[in-house]
Amino acid sequence: MSNTDSIPDYQQFINESTSRISHFERLINRYSLARLAAVLLCGPLVYYTVKYEMVILTELSILLMMLVFTLLVKKQSGYTREKEFYIALQQVSQNELTIMAGGKTIYPQGEEWQDDKHPYTSDLDIYGTKSLFALVNRCATLPGNRLLASWLSAPAEVGEIEKRQEFIRELTALPRWKLNLQAQLLFAAESKADVPAQLMQYLSQSAAVRSGFLRTYIRRVPWVIATLLAGSFFSAYLLVPVLLLIGINACLVLANQLMINKAQRMTQKAGDALYHYSGAFKMIERKAWSSEMGKALALAADTKSEVSLSLRVKKLSRLLNYLETGGMSLVGPVLNLVSAWNLRQYLAIEDWKQENNPYLESAFVTLATFEAILSLVSLRTNYPQWCFPTVYDHADYTLEIKDAGHPLIPSAVRVTNDFTLTETRKIDIITGSNMAGKSTFLRTLGINGVLAFCGAPVCASYMQITPVQLFTYMRIKDSLNESTSTFKAELDRLQLLLTTLAQGTRVYFLVDEMLRGTNSADKYLGSRAIIEQLIRQQAVGIVATHDLQIAQLEKAYPGYIRNFYFDIRVEHGEMLFDYKIKNGECKTFNASLLLKQLGIEVENT
Repeated sequence: MSNTDSIPDYQQFINESTSRISHFERLINRYSLARLAAVLLCGPLVYYTVKYEMVILTELSILLMMLVFTLLVKKQSGYTREKEFYIALQQVSQNELTIMAGGKTIYPQGEEWQDDKHPYTSDLDIYGTKSLFALVNRCATLPGNRLLASWLSAPAEVGEIEKRQEFIRELTALPRWKLNLQAQLLFAAESKADVPAQLMQYLSQSAAVRSGFLRTYIRRVPWVIATLLAGSFFSAYLLVPVLLLIGINACLVLANQLMINKAQRMTQKAGDALYHYSGAFKMIERKAWSSEMGKALALAADTKSEVSLSLRVKKLSRLLNYLETGGMSLVGPVLNLVSAWNLRQYLAIEDWKQENNPYLESAFVTLATFEAILSLVSLRTNYPQWCFPTVYDHADYTLEIKDAGHPLIPSAVRVTNDFTLTETRKIDIITGSNMAGKSTFLRTLGINGVLAFCGAPVCASYMQITPVQLFTYMRIKDSLNESTSTFKAELDRLQLLLTTLAQGTRVYFLVDEMLRGTNSADKYLGSRAIIEQLIRQQAVGIVATHDLQIAQLEKAYPGYIRNFYFDIRVEHGEMLFDYKIKNGECKTFNASLLLKQLGIEVENT
């Protein structure tokens, strides 16, 4: 089964979305014309009722026009939302094809989590452009991105890994549901605002307490004013209490304006976002999950009442949009004078806070977890030939992998290798020529380890591994800002490794050419001393080097050191690489040949 098997499914989703977009565009255009027709038809009616001084008919005509116009706008808005959903579905489906073809994702690529001092993320290209995060990420929300980043930055417990693997298998069978949820949340990828955090900050504040009389007044005053206005047709004196109530409404809104403004600032544009979130919660509520993790997440989002979480969130969305409407320049003043609109919505939001605050935080955590899991599901869907690793606890170290490839290298040019370390402790020395594949092999083991420890499939046909803290020493950089030379940066990295080992952490290290910032004699002596120190600490890992003398350590420590190598073949002056790891020491090197291609002759001494 190849990754091309999922391409027809994505193409079908794209075609269906295109058809639905065209359908809703036609409906939107029809309702736009219907709105125009309503105005054109009702306009003359209003004109003639005014002309012939039929006051009641005039007001009824205006009311009818407003009612029809509002209904048409509401219906058109619904179709617009449907169109936007299918545009998003088209985008997320196309994004899968783009990523599989090696293109740029529409989701964040994790640049903000790049950290040269992390044990492995910088050396293994976990974050940033063309990174593992860019390949995996399908999180649109900031909480989802943060959660996925945390999964890739630290290994999970074995039990948690197994739960994620089970849930991934369940979700892999629901490709349309997965894309629908991604489409529902795609709006968040285009926004820099952290709406969940923004809302939780607001909702964590104490709810405002207002008297029962005020609440009763706010509920009834619009109906009282409407009744008085209707009665004013028969007695103009009834306009006096109308004006009085309008004045009271204005005073109430102005008296509470500071609190209302604060609520508007803290929930700015959250109404539309919550509409999308409510749709996502509804999708989660409607599924009956069989996996342990799926059931636990559904339970965390369960309000244990007749009113579901999605309906509660949708209600808050509606209230926030109403509050925003009260701030509009044309509509707002009328609404506030007639019904103390802003205060009415503010009190309704405060009531919502008291009733629903306990549910919302765990709900957003649930949604972030779904996003992170769906990111890992994408690997299973797009690369079905990848396998789920077996991760198990053992006193010693296991790293067995077959057909291991680097997931960021296109499959057409990817070369795979096998490697075996079974319930033991060894330091493996890898020697080889320049460009023969040593560094890529180390990164292949490391990045597949990162995938294994977050519960994802790995780029291999088989993998078995014990939990470890990965630690890499590869891209050592100097720093002018920190006045750090390359050699000093190497020493700092080595110190961090030794300190981590001394703390009792189960480390598996991947070292690529240590002490490159010093002369060859010191480099050999220093490298030998470091490896011997690692042996004394019973450390486990791999050291890749060009220094053949390091390979001789196998003779001094035959029970702890193993030798592997990558080599080249030279045919008719051309270097041929197979990028395959082999047992033993490297005998062929290519620096002289590479220099000769530059026109530099190297004398043999």
